[in-house]
Amino acid sequence: MTRTVLITGCSSGIGKASAHLFAERGWNVIATVRNPEAGAELAQLERVAVTRLDVQNPASIDRAVSEGIKRFGRIDAVVNNAGFGVIGIFEAISRERVQEQFEVNTFGTMNVIRTVLPHFRANRAGVIINVSSGAGIFGVPMTSLYVASKFAIEGFSEALAYELSAIGVTVKIVEPGTAPSTAFGARAFGGRGPETLAAGVPADYHAFIPSAVSALMGIHKAAEDNAIAKIAEAIFVAATDGSDQLRYLPNDDIKPFTTARRETSEQEYMAFVRKQFGGH
Repeated sequence: MTRTVLITGCSSGIGKASAHLFAERGWNVIATVRNPEAGAELAQLERVAVTRLDVQNPASIDRAVSEGIKRFGRIDAVVNNAGFGVIGIFEAISRERVQEQFEVNTFGTMNVIRTVLPHFRANRAGVIINVSSGAGIFGVPMTSLYVASKFAIEGFSEALAYELSAIGVTVKIVEPGTAPSTAFGARAFGGRGPETLAAGVPADYHAFIPSAVSALMGIHKAAEDNAIAKIAEAIFVAATDGSDQLRYLPNDDIKPFTTARRETSEQEYMAFVRKQFGGH
């Protein structure tokens, strides 16, 4: 029987690449986008149904899940990929922007899972793949909100994995590094350099911002050219390997950070990060 996956955030980048990959390998794909026009290319593919889904709008999630089940009969896997990152000094970021970061990255993921769980529970089967980030493993200055939203996804996913194993449902986390050809970096930085990122920020932070931004851009430039393909492949493996492995780390560019976080002492790790980002 042909399996079906629902993927959020398919208008570009990781979501779009994953939709292509699953379809190429014989899966039915419910490719969801906030703006259906952004899914026009995917809509031309065999086995792909493009539908509107805004993770901040539970009604749109209900419709997308119901339409997907009506079209293909069932859903076997869900990939929670939709998300974005806020860049800046925390003290200068508005409460509204803080709320939006969590509404999309954290609560949006929870909204999708809550909607699909009755279907998975009835089938006693299903795979949930939450796209986290290297920023869900280690803290990075100037991205405190994004880091917080992804740390939340990491803890939520791990705890949920224990719960859902009782009903035959598996939870996976994919932890991408930087993928330079996605729209993520452009949206996060918005074309802003250190000077514009310092606008409206207390002067006490101004000396820190250039070195932090330079380090962030260094990570971005170190990304592998085939990063998106490797991330999409990791998502596919997570959906199909039949294991209870929780975490998948597809990219090499963040391994110095993940190694420091997971394999050294707390003191060594903090010293490493401060050295990278010019902290004190």
